[in-house]
Amino acid sequence: MTPIMPLAYRSLLNRRGTVGLTIMAIALSVMLVLGVERVRHDAKASFANTISGTDLIVGARSGTIQLLLYSVFRIGNATNNISWKSYRDIAAQPGIAWTVPLSLGDSHKGFRVMGTTADYFRHYRYGRKKPLAFAAGAPFNDVFDTVLGADAAQLLGYELGDAIVVAHGLGQAGFSKHDDKPFKVTGILEKTGTPVDRTVHVSLAGIEAIHIDWRSGSRIPGMTIDADAVQQMSLQPKAITAFLVGTNSRFGAFRLQRTINEYPREPLLAALPGVALQELWDLMGTAETALSAISIFVVAAGLLGMLTMLLSSLNERRREIAILRSVGARPVHVFGLLTLEAGLISLAGAILGLVFLYLGLVVAQPIIDAQYGLFLSIGPPAMRDMAILGLVVSGGVLAGMVPAFRAYRHSLADGMIVRL
Repeated sequence: MTPIMPLAYRSLLNRRGTVGLTIMAIALSVMLVLGVERVRHDAKASFANTISGTDLIVGARSGTIQLLLYSVFRIGNATNNISWKSYRDIAAQPGIAWTVPLSLGDSHKGFRVMGTTADYFRHYRYGRKKPLAFAAGAPFNDVFDTVLGADAAQLLGYELGDAIVVAHGLGQAGFSKHDDKPFKVTGILEKTGTPVDRTVHVSLAGIEAIHIDWRSGSRIPGMTIDADAVQQMSLQPKAITAFLVGTNSRFGAFRLQRTINEYPREPLLAALPGVALQELWDLMGTAETALSAISIFVVAAGLLGMLTMLLSSLNERRREIAILRSVGARPVHVFGLLTLEAGLISLAGAILGLVFLYLGLVVAQPIIDAQYGLFLSIGPPAMRDMAILGLVVSGGVLAGMVPAFRAYRHSLADGMIVRL
């Protein structure tokens, strides 16, 4: 009796057309489910690694998720600003180690412009409390200096010393340009894989300077103050969008949070970054579950296609099965042959799907990173990936048992009958 493995291989090779299409269908479904899982995992890791070492985020009273989105991820806008007096009052509270003010609202060619202080580069942490590092240049030292994130510098082709013009408002073009007060690039940050990469950083004084002759979002008619004259003026901010807080102890953060939330001078909200991130993922849990369910159904459809192929070819193979029985193959051998074929098809589809996934990652990684700021990792398959591949192969073997059981029940005489 010929061993089952070589026999299964030659049988599949003899039907390579339909088998190849079935393997391709399974491979595409496996690529989709692994791709969704990779995007889900890396998106969650990217969000979680965006900020660390910050105990509180403070902004105008709204919602913790909204506060997190506009202050950390540069998504959306604040409902209101915080007065500079309130910020200084809270920054002087006991137990606070450092604060970093943030001012948002302007843009440059689709990239958000954020006003802050040099403390931002000293205290901001991402990943596992990793500090920001400069690929070139240094933090801003003058009113009209700017520091670019890695993606902003790369995509716009800026180098140290280049001049940029900030636009009032958001979007690719902004509403009105502050072209009378250009900024000079003095620093470019190293890649972080966070929204910092897509941010144009300027000083708070710079934000005040470009708006010195503006009121209510538009230039004051007949009033023009050039850049040289502005630098001789007082550029202390009147308001900021939000600020980050580092405390001397984690326990002190809870007490400070309550103090800020009950601040009498204006309605403020202090949020714990970790809690806000968890709320964000709870909100996105439904969409995450839906994506996973769709991926599972796609894999099930691929396996169903394999089952349909095996069942449809079963009648054509009745004579083949009968001949095997006539030369000594037992029904259990026939059962094992068809089950092994299903397992080999599923295994080939799973491996090919994994190859497609990595090819897709190589092509899509720079595009997704540039367009959406989401960095997809390219590394060896994780345990969850291997578990998914194992489930796909196991599902294929189980699906193959259906036609195998039918073939098991076919008799030798039934297979030798010639039907006209």
